[in-house]
Amino acid sequence: MLDLKQLKRLIKQEHSDLPRVKVALLGDTATQLLATAMRGVAIDMGFNIELYEADYDQVEQQFFDPDSELHHFEPQYIVLFQAVHRLVDDHAAMPPEQRGFLAQRRLDFIESILNDRAWEGCRIICMNYPEIDDTVFGNYANQVEGSLIYQTRLLNVGLMQLAQRYDSLSVVDLAALQAQMGRQTMFSPSVYASTEMVLSIDALPPVSYRVVQVIAAQRGTFKKCLILDLDNTLWGGIIGDDGMEGIQLGHGLGIGRVFTELQQWCKKLQQRGVILCVVSKNDEIVAKEPFRQHPDMVLRLDDIAVFIANWETKVDNIRAVQQILNIGFDSMVFLDDNPFERAIVREHIPGITVPELPEDPAEYLEYLYSMNLFETASASEVDIKRTRQYQQEAQRVELKRTFDNEQEFLVSLDMQARVESFNTFNTPRVAQLTQRSNQFNLRTIRYSEDDVKHLAQDPEVIDLAFSLSDRFGDHGLIAVVVMRPLDSETLFVDTWLMSCRVLKRGMERFTLNEMVEIARSQGYKYIVGEYIATPKNGMVATHYASLGFTQLESEPAKWILDVANYRTLDTAIRRL
Repeated sequence: MLDLKQLKRLIKQEHSDLPRVKVALLGDTATQLLATAMRGVAIDMGFNIELYEADYDQVEQQFFDPDSELHHFEPQYIVLFQAVHRLVDDHAAMPPEQRGFLAQRRLDFIESILNDRAWEGCRIICMNYPEIDDTVFGNYANQVEGSLIYQTRLLNVGLMQLAQRYDSLSVVDLAALQAQMGRQTMFSPSVYASTEMVLSIDALPPVSYRVVQVIAAQRGTFKKCLILDLDNTLWGGIIGDDGMEGIQLGHGLGIGRVFTELQQWCKKLQQRGVILCVVSKNDEIVAKEPFRQHPDMVLRLDDIAVFIANWETKVDNIRAVQQILNIGFDSMVFLDDNPFERAIVREHIPGITVPELPEDPAEYLEYLYSMNLFETASASEVDIKRTRQYQQEAQRVELKRTFDNEQEFLVSLDMQARVESFNTFNTPRVAQLTQRSNQFNLRTIRYSEDDVKHLAQDPEVIDLAFSLSDRFGDHGLIAVVVMRPLDSETLFVDTWLMSCRVLKRGMERFTLNEMVEIARSQGYKYIVGEYIATPKNGMVATHYASLGFTQLESEPAKWILDVANYRTLDTAIRRL
């Protein structure tokens, strides 16, 4: 994590090539340095923030005045920072008998913003409230509904509940960050007294990283895969030398407890949908033995999507993992206790995240907690199945090696596709796929669940969700297409994206066949597509050309297909 000086230096450098995101910052205390830190963090994470910072303590006016600068700015994201110190002021100013309504009043204000049609399509990022214990009631405050502690905790729970109800709301957990850093580090009384700034200089970078990580995750930039070393990383000791009985694991006293708790954390990540892989310098049969037989192992082979144990370099084996998973290195985190291995991987695999683990394994987890490596914008049942899907993909890779002919391999997979409109059941996955897909994404439009519901209800929109299965298992929903009429003869491809798990299977050909069939059935003569380049979607730069579209001279980013003269493309995929 960069400090404030380093973030300021980043801002001064040239970054005009980075994608721009419009972000507004509104607060009821001084936010200038927070704004600076957020801009620097965004650059560190690969994009530029075009920032509007509202005047001091102008939150309500900016939201509710239709002629305000905030309305004219038209932000994609609004970061709302209402400090707990203002909550203290409000609490003190209220008659004692009304203090029990403090939290609800704040929540009503937030909900009024979420229900305001003016902010439809905008994401609200609300910071919650670190606790201030005013000790007016001492510990008895937990039993007094009108106490400051009671109302602060009620407010934070209420924000979580609002975020469950409103897809456009995200909560940045400053309360958890203060618990981690300590109030003395998070807040400086002398700085606050002289500047009205409630965050200390040391707190600005971690708070900014938390805010920008939310924006990045909603833009589809987040970590999907955790690659684990074994010896002295996942257990204490060396399995090849110490044997099953000699490695350190378990809940008793000693260092074994540390490794067990690390495995528990990894297991929860896997259950959330993070892909777990193993890359170890070991004999495979020896490396797998604890997963199969050790009574204190939390992780088992079924939890690992790709397991590579050999005597090749970690760099080569991580590249092999990437080829199987077909995700970017910037989506990967690599944990290894060995400083030499960490340095080599960082040097040879740009983009991969390699935490500098402390020397003492007892400090591993607290260090990893502080990094917040696995921010996400969504979580669904599909995520839970991800490990099994990637295990199946590893089986497909092995099968492919037995074929000399690509088409024969594809036919052998016995692929079947299901095509349906957006509905109640697939809406969460459609939204998630638009948020996560970066490489095979022609225009990189992001949709929330509310957006998907609106698309499904629009009679002019053609919305298609594609699912794929084969002899090894079900890939689930893997492609999304949204088309809108440009005129009575032409459909425009607003969105065309696909999961990279199914690249080179002919799914893009199958998808286009379906698009053309629907266009014909509704009397359209042309389909127009557009490619908007991003740093990550270069793989589809020639997508339309390869499928027979013709580039428009007047608009080079757009491509047109004559539906009448289209010939159905060959594919090994059958429609269910």
